[in-house]
Amino acid sequence: MIGIQRKIWTLTALIMFIMASIWIMLTYYNQKTQDQYNDILQRYLHMNEVTASSRQTVNSLNIYLLTPTEGNLSSLKRNEQLLREARSSVALLRNEENDFALTSYMNLIDSLLEATDRSVMFQSERENEDSSKAFAEATRISRYISEMTLQLIDIELNTYERFYRSIIEQAEELKKLGIWILLSITFGLLLFAYWFSLSITRPVEQLTKAAQELAKGKFERQIVVNSSDEIYFLATTFERMRVSINNLIVEMQEKARLESELQKSRLLLQESQLRSLQSQINPHFLFNILDTLSKKSFLEGAEETSDLLVSVAGLLRYNLKRLDRAVTLHDEVRVMRQYMEIQSARFTDRLRLVTEIDERCLSVQMPGLTLQPIVENAVIHAIEPSESGGTITVAITDEGDRVAVEIADDGPGMDEDKIRGILEEREMQPEGHSTGIGFGNVVRRLRLFYGVTDVIDVENRPGGGVRVVLKLPKTRRSDTYDKTADRG
Repeated sequence: MIGIQRKIWTLTALIMFIMASIWIMLTYYNQKTQDQYNDILQRYLHMNEVTASSRQTVNSLNIYLLTPTEGNLSSLKRNEQLLREARSSVALLRNEENDFALTSYMNLIDSLLEATDRSVMFQSERENEDSSKAFAEATRISRYISEMTLQLIDIELNTYERFYRSIIEQAEELKKLGIWILLSITFGLLLFAYWFSLSITRPVEQLTKAAQELAKGKFERQIVVNSSDEIYFLATTFERMRVSINNLIVEMQEKARLESELQKSRLLLQESQLRSLQSQINPHFLFNILDTLSKKSFLEGAEETSDLLVSVAGLLRYNLKRLDRAVTLHDEVRVMRQYMEIQSARFTDRLRLVTEIDERCLSVQMPGLTLQPIVENAVIHAIEPSESGGTITVAITDEGDRVAVEIADDGPGMDEDKIRGILEEREMQPEGHSTGIGFGNVVRRLRLFYGVTDVIDVENRPGGGVRVVLKLPKTRRSDTYDKTADRG
């Protein structure tokens, strides 16, 4: 990860590197030009050194001839040595332009040294006239050397004239190059500064937009910041805060939904109780009358009437006491059979009940008054309108973690919109139901009781009639129903 401080140091280092590169380049070209100038100057100085050394040698020779002492002789030897060293330096200046002139120049130096040596030799042999002639020759050669030096310098000037002009042209080109380099560096630094500023400001803008979205209450959108510095950590922390707030809002909405469902359930139970109370005028008085009528019928030998009254009394007692409590499937089957006994007395052989019940499944718990409203719906809509009556089939089977309760009739069937209304829990008017509880009420209480939605299927049978399948879990996932019943 590259932090903001490191980015700033990188920009600073880049600028310093560019400045150092420019300084090194300019220093290199300047030093190169200066070395070329020094080389030319050294050539002129070496040639002038030959002229000066030749003159000093002639003067030392003259002094020695006038005063032949050991000191003057030593001074002459030193000047001769200096002249030889100057000759060696000049020999290194040879090129194609001055090859012939330099060869003559070096021969003159050699001739001067020979003339000087002859003059000293003749002086030591007391041959003054020959010594004077050798001195005159040395003097003449020294003048030739001076003239030849001027000629060589002139040749050098002509030779390096092109060099001077090339130096001037290089200086102009270097100036242009410097301008282009300056413009290129300026443009490059501007681009780098723009990219560098974007790498800092763009994540900040993204974070600002995300904060504005959060301020508007939009907590669903994920905060994404393309950065690799400290702003990334800030955005990550901001994202965690958004997720926490969003989860809290979802949790609050879920709680509100559950509270709303609980409220609806309380109202549903209260409404069911009120409808049930409409038929409960003095229930104990009604039970006592039914019991009296049952005993009287039995004493008079009307056993069927007595059994019917017992069924009616049991059915009413069950409806009044078990509306808001969990019961077993066994209780529901027993009450369903009591209801069918009452209806059989009404419809006689027009109503037929077929049961296929697995007794091992009857211990599963379920909300009270579930089977009777469904069977009653089949009686009202499938049996009662038909002159020939019909058959209601009740089958209870074990399907692993669930118990399947299938209630089917052979009536005309049900409208598809009505089926959708039942499954969508839209309240249906309980047309002629003894309990005052409609089909939609049954579906809502089943889903509330088990805490799942997939507990019922309603469909038309291919050959006619309606098939209702209850899929009752053996274990409950929710205790909301019991809490609602307790509050009710």
